[in-house]
Amino acid sequence: MALLEVNADTFEQEVVKSEIPVLVDLWAPWCGPCRAISPTVEEIAGEYEGKLKVVKLNIDESPTVAANYSIMSIPTLLIFSDGKVEGQVVGLVGKDKIVGKFSHLI
Repeated sequence: MALLEVNADTFEQEVVKSEIPVLVDLWAPWCGPCRAISPTVEEIAGEYEGKLKVVKLNIDESPTVAANYSIMSIPTLLIFSDGKVEGQVVGLVGKDKIVGKFSHLI
């Protein structure tokens, strides 16, 4: 499954106004840990398709979004539900830790 790429222009529509919970992967092309966690994020997207929307946001292309959510390091995964941040995971972590942050929402 292809992940949806979002940016500052599409963030509100795709994430904040989403009717289902959203996992946002904030990343940058130069970030090694971001590339390392990407297969896990893609796996989650496939497993939870229809229950969880999974999107990627390149912070170099949309720095205002990262600033709005006080993102200080990447990779950062934000879990949104009903337009609000309901969970956050920072750094290169395992799938179980990521799923644990959103499983109660789906």
